[in-house]
Amino acid sequence: MGLIKKLNKWANAHTYLILDLIRVLLGIVLFVKGIEFMTNFEEMEKLALPFQNVPGGMIVLHYLVPAHFVGGILIMVGLLTRWAAIAQIPILFGAILTNFLGVMNTNNLMLAFIVLLTSLFFVVYGSGKNSVDYYLKMQQ
Repeated sequence: MGLIKKLNKWANAHTYLILDLIRVLLGIVLFVKGIEFMTNFEEMEKLALPFQNVPGGMIVLHYLVPAHFVGGILIMVGLLTRWAAIAQIPILFGAILTNFLGVMNTNNLMLAFIVLLTSLFFVVYGSGKNSVDYYLKMQQ
């Protein structure tokens, strides 16, 4: 717990509005992808083809949509940002792996890679000063 407090103090001392905007954009991207997966079942079937023989493949698909949908909202407002970003990491590794096991789509690969790097950054950085986490912390 001491490491998280140190990271929060560092992040609050070195906060920038552009980083908060990047966090909001990351949340929007994840939220929109969650909605896209919910409404486009054919696309989900294509994405699941490389993993259909893997045990627990359907569990992954049922984890993917709510993690993107709810995680995107949480990251967007800055509530539990680290936990929401950690929940995205296995999905993003799977998205990168899907491009190598299935049909290579460079647009999806680049998007997954950029979102993965951004999520890893926010796992370390946290939500920043312009967030619900910071507001709730200051209310105590």
